[in-house]
Amino acid sequence: MSTVHRAYRYRFYPTQEQVEQLAKTFGCARVVYNHFLKVRTDSWYEKQERVGYNDTAKLLTKLKQQEETAWLQDVSNVCLQQSLRNLDTAFKNFFQGRAKYPA
Repeated sequence: MSTVHRAYRYRFYPTQEQVEQLAKTFGCARVVYNHFLKVRTDSWYEKQERVGYNDTAKLLTKLKQQEETAWLQDVSNVCLQQSLRNLDTAFKNFFQGRAKYPA
C-alpha cells in the first residue's frame, strides 16, 4: 500500500509589531548562539574543558541577569534555549565526524 504525501504552502502576513518582535527574537537567538560558541571554544582552548548544554543553560540565566545583556529577557526563553540545543547538536555532529566545526 502506498502513502500519499501532500505539501501545503502558507503565506504569513505579520503586523508591524510582530515584525519587530520576530526581528528581536531572531537577533537574540543569534547573539546567544554566537556568545556560547565563543564560550565553548575558549573553554576548550584555554582549559581543555568541554562545556555542555546544561552548563550553557545555567550560564544563559546569568547572562540574562547582567545589566548589559538584560535585553535578552525581552524575548521568549524557548527560542534562546533552542539556540543552545542547536549549538550542542552542532558540536555533537562535529565530534562524531559528521560535520565541520560549528560556525
